[in-house]
Amino acid sequence: MSNFKRKTNLENVNKTSKWDIVIIGGGATGLGIAVDAASRGFKTLLLEKYDFAKATSSRSTKLVHGGVRYLANGDIKLVYSALHERGLIFQNAPHLAKIQSFIIPCYTFFSKWKYLIGLKIYDWMAGAYRIGTSRFLSSSQVVSKLHAVKQDNLKGGIIYYDGQFDDSRFAINLAQTANSLDATILNYCDVNAIHKDTNGQVCGVSFTDLESNQNFEVKAKTVINATGIFVDDILKLESPVHKNLVRPSQGTHIVIDKKFLGEEDALMIPETNDGRVLFGVPWHDHILLGTTDTPLDIHTIEPRPLEEEVDFILETAKNYLNPAPTRADILSVFAGLRPLAAPDESNPASTKEISRDHKLISSKSGLITITGGKWTTYRKMAEDTVNEAIQIGKLNTAPCITKTLKIHGYLQEKQQGHWQIYGSDAKLIQELAQKDPNLSQKIHPKFDYIAAEVVWAVRNEMARCLEDVLARRIRMLFLDAKAAMEAAPLVVQIMSKELEQSKTWEEEQLAQFLILCKNYTYDS
Repeated sequence: MSNFKRKTNLENVNKTSKWDIVIIGGGATGLGIAVDAASRGFKTLLLEKYDFAKATSSRSTKLVHGGVRYLANGDIKLVYSALHERGLIFQNAPHLAKIQSFIIPCYTFFSKWKYLIGLKIYDWMAGAYRIGTSRFLSSSQVVSKLHAVKQDNLKGGIIYYDGQFDDSRFAINLAQTANSLDATILNYCDVNAIHKDTNGQVCGVSFTDLESNQNFEVKAKTVINATGIFVDDILKLESPVHKNLVRPSQGTHIVIDKKFLGEEDALMIPETNDGRVLFGVPWHDHILLGTTDTPLDIHTIEPRPLEEEVDFILETAKNYLNPAPTRADILSVFAGLRPLAAPDESNPASTKEISRDHKLISSKSGLITITGGKWTTYRKMAEDTVNEAIQIGKLNTAPCITKTLKIHGYLQEKQQGHWQIYGSDAKLIQELAQKDPNLSQKIHPKFDYIAAEVVWAVRNEMARCLEDVLARRIRMLFLDAKAAMEAAPLVVQIMSKELEQSKTWEEEQLAQFLILCKNYTYDS
């Protein structure tokens, strides 16, 4: 097992005179780059201001997919690439990703044929990585699979297959994978300056450890800006006159009881009234409904779902489900930000989404910025970015090996319940509980999570605060915000003991977490 310890990694910073690659940002993109760079033998440092996957990378629709919507828009290249990357995720992280069936209810005969033809093309494009065959379903078959689907004028449906995963768990396993390959991975480290040499070329960064307030200055052959919606903030450190590349768009999801959909099959609504696709996806024994697309003028690390977004999701669901969920049925609601191209000065009201195919930008100073993309294509984004870093930093050429690199926790054998997402680590967590009966207790009666998982998250997954555990290591905040609030006092006590913290720390953590939970609760 890798020594994924924050203290050890901070010590590595002081021991290293110069890094080949310094990555700013610990979401899907940055962590993927760290895995790729370290696997090629480059001396790699990753710095994340908050926790891993704190922002967009923990707030997705939890799909590993080619993007049916992008196929409809004619973005063939992106879909083809994403379907192949989907296959590699299934191959390299079978504990984290699984095949998910999706059903499109059809209320006209024309729509049945239209969607089936499109999805047959989708299947074909996956090639050797095909995971299922799209086909017609009769009305009775649709109802038997989605028992709450509206039956008036139902003409049948289409079933197709895509992937589903747990985003922040994947991010943690990527961090552990990179660490096991000798990358130095740190959360809660705020990069506050980018340094240039006498030739105006980027040669390092300064950052502050937000736990100790200690300042560090590191030298680097290349620096990569992989901060997602925050790329402009870093670019302004490099050039104060930088004009924004992105404008945020918010996507909101609600979480409801599984009774509204069923146990196995997901719902796909291909045409909402705003032109987006909306999904109802089984996830951790609950149902995730989303997403929206709301342009915003500001970006924030903890976006708040808007009233109209929640109304839109519920109204759309009402057109397809009977009974349909109401506001009173919402267990948790969360929002994430995605990048839009910044408005043109001649038309400041216009917004145009950056292609979900990624973009690489190299500044004159040598700062590399990666933006766009999506979770499914994280590995390809990383490969392209490290290839660019080799050119910019004049690093030794080394081939990419991540197409066959197994992700931490790799386990083909399927495990019961929530233990599946831990892969090979599940046995080690269960052994902790066997050695100490106190660690076998549930942290909340509605969930199967136990105290040993909290201890594991602190010892082996670099969880530093209450939110890290209940939002991203254990997904309770995203599944049932009120249950997370109820579990918090026990969890913070366990963490305080592990981290050797004071009673004051516990009280501060609880107070901060309860404030955060208000963003995730939705009172009718």
